[in-house]
Amino acid sequence: MAPNDFVYVPIKTDNYEIATWQKIENPTNNHIHIYIEGDGYAFNAYGQPTSNPTPHGTFMRDLATHDNFDNVVYVARPCQFIMSDACSENDWTTGRFSQRIIDAQSRAIKQIAKNKKITLIGYSGGALVSGLIIEQHPELNIEKWITIAGVLNHEKWTTYFGDAPLTESVNLEQLPNVNQLHFVGGKDSVVPYELAKTWANEKDIKIIPNAEHTNFGNLNLFK
Repeated sequence: MAPNDFVYVPIKTDNYEIATWQKIENPTNNHIHIYIEGDGYAFNAYGQPTSNPTPHGTFMRDLATHDNFDNVVYVARPCQFIMSDACSENDWTTGRFSQRIIDAQSRAIKQIAKNKKITLIGYSGGALVSGLIIEQHPELNIEKWITIAGVLNHEKWTTYFGDAPLTESVNLEQLPNVNQLHFVGGKDSVVPYELAKTWANEKDIKIIPNAEHTNFGNLNLFK
């Protein structure tokens, strides 16, 4: 699952136990990179909700485990890898960005980071989760925000595709005022550039020409 330098650490919040894999090689370094997973296997090929949203792919986990920084943590979304008693289908469908989900992820981030400076990296739906955490928790020391194929406004996203609205989810009406960079795939049909530029400033967008939603090649987030 992960290299030997990453340790599996489940984190308990009020309602959910959240799976994390952590590499803390230099605890005295006052900086940490935290990666938040996407929506995972929330829907099957027929568009029906699944019974387990654990991601089948390893794109985000691979990004985290190939990060050479001293302190790196990969954080799954609630109900991925660990099916807590509180989990219900709503948590990865209409309520995937609900306040209870954002609260749980925020508590996990606080436990992980403590008072360290944070580079927060969110993929796909995890991008919106990370943005809502930044917006709602200014006490967290977020130094930089990076998103990859990120959905940053679920109302615009569902409207664009003619999908049902995420009625139990909170939304990010404007992006938080932090140092930010948004990677967008030139061939991403799930979060296309023409949609991404409606919620992010073009100066903060970096297009990866041949990237698709789950394949960004050898993406270097920090060069």
